[in-house]
Amino acid sequence: MKKKLLTLAIQAAVFSSASVMAQQVDVTPTQSSNAAQVEEQQVKEVEKISVTGSRIKRDSFSMSTPMMMMGKDDLVDSGIGELADILVDEIPSISAGSSNTNSQGSVQNTGLSTIDLRDLGTDRTLTLIDGRRAVSNSYSGNYISLATIPAAMVDRVEVITGGASAVYGSDAIAGVVNIITENNKTGFEIDVRGGESTEGGAREFTIDTGYGASFADDRGYLYAAVTWDRQFGLLAWDRDRSQYESSFDYDAEKMCNANNTIDGDQCMRDITMDDWRERSNDISGGRFESNSWWYDADNNLREDFKEERDGYDTYEWDILKIPVDKLASALKVNYDLTDDLRGTFQIHYAKNKSGRTNSPEGQDYNDDELRINPLTGASELVMPGTISPDNPFVPAVIAEMAGKSVTWDRRFDEVGNVITENTRTTIRTSAGLQGTLFDGQWDWEASVGYGKFKQEQRRFNEISITKLALGLDAEYAADGTTIQCADEQARAAGCVPVNIFGINSITPEAADYIRANPYINTDITQFNAQAFMAGDLFEMPAGMVAAAFGVEYRRDTQKVDTDVALRGEAITFNDVPPFSGEVKVWEAFGEATVPLLKDAPAAKRLDLDLSLRLADYSQKNIDLMSSYRAGLMWEPAEGYAVRANYARAQRAPNITELVSPPRGDYNSYSDICDGVTATSTDAGHEACRQEPGIANAINLYGEFTDGNTGYSPNAGNENLKEETADTYTLGITAAPSFIENFNIALDYYDITIKDAITSIGNEEILKECYDSSVPFGEGNAFCGEITRDSEGNITQLIQRQFNLAEETARGYDISMAYKYDLDDLGALSFNLNFTHVIERSVTYEGNDGLETLNYNGELSSGVFTDRATASVTWRYDDLRIRWKTKYKGSVVDDHGRVEDWELLKAENQAKLDAGTGGIANPETPMYLFYGSYITHDLSVSYNLELDGGMDLKLYGGVRNVFDKESAFVPNTGDIVETGDGNYEGEYDGGVGRFAYLGAEIRF
Repeated sequence: MKKKLLTLAIQAAVFSSASVMAQQVDVTPTQSSNAAQVEEQQVKEVEKISVTGSRIKRDSFSMSTPMMMMGKDDLVDSGIGELADILVDEIPSISAGSSNTNSQGSVQNTGLSTIDLRDLGTDRTLTLIDGRRAVSNSYSGNYISLATIPAAMVDRVEVITGGASAVYGSDAIAGVVNIITENNKTGFEIDVRGGESTEGGAREFTIDTGYGASFADDRGYLYAAVTWDRQFGLLAWDRDRSQYESSFDYDAEKMCNANNTIDGDQCMRDITMDDWRERSNDISGGRFESNSWWYDADNNLREDFKEERDGYDTYEWDILKIPVDKLASALKVNYDLTDDLRGTFQIHYAKNKSGRTNSPEGQDYNDDELRINPLTGASELVMPGTISPDNPFVPAVIAEMAGKSVTWDRRFDEVGNVITENTRTTIRTSAGLQGTLFDGQWDWEASVGYGKFKQEQRRFNEISITKLALGLDAEYAADGTTIQCADEQARAAGCVPVNIFGINSITPEAADYIRANPYINTDITQFNAQAFMAGDLFEMPAGMVAAAFGVEYRRDTQKVDTDVALRGEAITFNDVPPFSGEVKVWEAFGEATVPLLKDAPAAKRLDLDLSLRLADYSQKNIDLMSSYRAGLMWEPAEGYAVRANYARAQRAPNITELVSPPRGDYNSYSDICDGVTATSTDAGHEACRQEPGIANAINLYGEFTDGNTGYSPNAGNENLKEETADTYTLGITAAPSFIENFNIALDYYDITIKDAITSIGNEEILKECYDSSVPFGEGNAFCGEITRDSEGNITQLIQRQFNLAEETARGYDISMAYKYDLDDLGALSFNLNFTHVIERSVTYEGNDGLETLNYNGELSSGVFTDRATASVTWRYDDLRIRWKTKYKGSVVDDHGRVEDWELLKAENQAKLDAGTGGIANPETPMYLFYGSYITHDLSVSYNLELDGGMDLKLYGGVRNVFDKESAFVPNTGDIVETGDGNYEGEYDGGVGRFAYLGAEIRF
C-alpha cells in the first residue's frame, strides 16, 4: 500500500488516542516549556519518543496535558513500602482509595492498595501498567491494587490529571496513573528494607529482587522481579490513645462537650479521660430480662447491671493498620525478530493475604439477620428469639420472674473471635508485536492481554441464627436428666442444646453446632486486544501533522459466589448474594497533533491536539459513547508556555454497579429520629413517630435513642447509563532565563460529571424520607430503603446506585522546581507541589428539588482544601540527603454538623438577648474543627563501589521526624467521621514517627 493512499485514509479517519507505549521520557514535575532545553534535547535525540497521554511521538515538553512524574529515587526516599501510599504521600492531587489504614471496617477491601485522583473516586482513576489496562482486584469496581506490582519492576510513575477518556477510554474521567516498568536495566539487584514505628508496632519488612539481561547478541532483553513484603499491622493495644473509650456528645442544654461515663453523658470539663466509657451490653456471661440479671467476670449471677461499668469493650479489638503479606513477581521479555519487528511479552503473578481479628459475635434475642431460602430464594428476617422459662438451663430465680419468656443479650466468646481473611491472586499476561512501516516513518503495534483475578474471602466464627434458635429451645429428654433440643427434626439433623447462662457455659459441641464460617469467592477476568499505527501524515508550514489511530476490544467478566447453604441459616455476616455479569466493548480511536505556528511573532510555537474515541458497549442502556479532546500548547516566547484543554470524558457503569443485588456493608451514621419524644419538634420527628418501633420505644422509655446497626448494603441498578464529564484545564508554565534551573507551573482544572453514578449518603436518605415535602410512607421512594426492628432501630439502609447526581471538582495545582549548584559542595534541589480545591460538590434530585452537598474541606469526605509537599535535596558526590515537609489544611468533621452548631449557637444567643435563659460562653463542639497537619520526613542514602563491579547503596530515614500527633478522632458518638482507636487514616492512622533502614546491592 502506498504511503500517499494511507495518508488519505488516515485524513478521513477519526482522530483519537490509545494507551501509551512502554518507552517514555522523563519529565519534570512542573512540565514547564523551556525552549532552550527542548532544542538541546532534540539535538541529543534525533528520534522523538512517546510520552504518557498520547500515541504520537513527541518530546517531553510538547504536552498540552498536565503531567507529573515520580522517579526511582523519589520512590525509595519516601520510606514507604506500598506504591499507592507513596503516590498519596508525594502527590497532593492523589488521595488514598483503599489502604491498610482506612479499610479496617471493610470486609471486602482489606489488603487493597488503590488511589483516587481529585477525590472523584477510585472508579474514575484509570491505572495502567506500561500503558495497558489491568484486570480489577475487587468486585467493588475497577480497583487496580498497586500492591500487585513488584517494586523492582517499577521504573517510574507518570500521572496525567484531567479527563483522559478520549485517550484511554472509560474510567479515566479524573485522569490516568501509568506505572512504567523497567526496560533497560541489566544485572542483578537485591534490596532489603525494614522499619518500625518508634512507639512500637507498624513493623514492615521487604525483600525486593530484580534481574535484567540482554541476550541473543542484544536482540533480546529480559527483566524479572520478585517482591516479598510483610506488614505486621498496628493494633489498638499498641497505642495508649486507643485505650480510651470515647463516645462523644454535645450537651445542647448545658452547651458543653460531653462524653459517656458510667453515669451517662457528663460534661468533659467535669471529668477526666479515665472516666470515659463506651461499652456493649452484649456481655460474656449474658444479660437477661433487660438489666434484671447478669453474670459478672467471676461468673456470679447479679442484679445490679450498669452498661458502661459492666459492659463489653469492643474497641480493644480495633486495628489501626491491617497486617498484610504479599508476594509480587513479574517477567518481561522483548525480542527483535527482525530489524523492524519486535515481539513483547509480560506476565505478572501476585498473591496478597490480609486479615483482621474482631471481637466475638454479640447477639440479642431480637437481633434479626437475613435468611435466604436456598430453594425458593425468598428472604426473611430471622431472630434467635426468647427462651422458655421451662428451659432446663434457665436459673430458677430468672424463671420465676420471667413470665412467659426470658429475654437475653450475650457475647458468644465460646464460638471464638470473628476473623476475616482475604486472599487475592492476580495473574496478568500480555503479548504483542511492534514494528515500523514505510522506511521507519510509521510505527505500529498489535497486542493481546489477559488477566485473571481471584479473591477468596473467609469469615470465621460467625453464628447461624437458625441453629442458635433451635439450640436455645431445649428440654429434658424422656429420662428426665438428659437435655436435648426440643425440635425432633433438629435433633435428627444434629442439633446440640445451647446454654447461654454464664461464662463458658456453651459447650465446645454447642459452639461447633452454631458456628458458621461463610465464604465469598470472586472471579474476575479481562481479555483485551488492541492495534494502532502512529506516524506523520503531511507537512504544514509550522511542521509535520502527526497522527495515531487504531481499534481495541475488551471483555470483562465477573462472578461472585457465596455459600448458598449458609445464607439459608441467617448467619451474622454481611450478606452478599451470588451474582455474575460481563461487559464487552469495541472501540475505535484516533489522534492528531497539528502545528499551527512556529517561530512567529508572539508564537514561538502553537500546536493543536485533537483526539476522539468511539465505544460500543454491550450494556442495554448505553448508546455509542464518544469521548473527545481538544488541546492547545502555545509558547509565546522562549521559556514560557500556555496549555489549555477541553475534554468530554465518559465512564460506563461497571458490572457490580449494573447487576449487584443488595450486598452487605456497614457505615456509621446518625438516625434523624434520635431523641424523638411524644412532643419533640426537631426536623423529621413528626414523621419518625409514625414508625411503630419508635412509637413503642416512646411508650416504654419516653424517648427513642438511636441504636442503628450501621448495616447499609449497596445495590446495583440494571438501568444505569454512562456518566459524562466535561473537563477544562488551563495551565501556565515558565522557565525564565534570568533564573537558571527554575521551573514553575500553575494549572487550573474544572470537572463536571453529569448523570454521575452514585448513591446518596445515609443521612440524606433519612432526610428525604422523614423531612421532605413528600409524606412519609409507601409513596416516598426513599422510605422503602429503610428497615427498622420492633424497637425502632434501623437494621438495614440500602444505598442503591442511580444516575442521579452532578459532581463537580474545581481547583488548581502549583508545581515548582529549582536547582542550585554549590560548586565543590554539591547541589541543592528544591521542589514544591501544592493543590487547592475550590469546589468539590455533589448535586442530586431530592423530593424537594435539587440538593447540593459540599465535600470541600470535610474530613468525613476526605477532601482537604489545601494539600502540599515540599522538599529540599542535597547531593554531594555519592551522598544524598532529602528533607520533606507535608501539609494538610484545616477541615471540619462534616458541614452538616457545622450548620447544626451555628443554629444552636444562634438559638442560645437569642435566649441570652431576650433574658429567657441561654448559656454564657458556650463551649465550641470538640471534634468539629480540625487544624492543619504538618509533618517532616528525612531520608539519607549513600552509594559505594565495591570490588568485583558491585555497587552498594545504603539508605534510611525517619518519617514524621518530630512525632507530630494527628488529630484525636473519637471511636464513636455525635460525629460523622469516626476514628479506629481514636485515630484517623486520613492522617497517619496512629503510626507516628517511623524509622527505616535499607540496603541495595547491584552487580
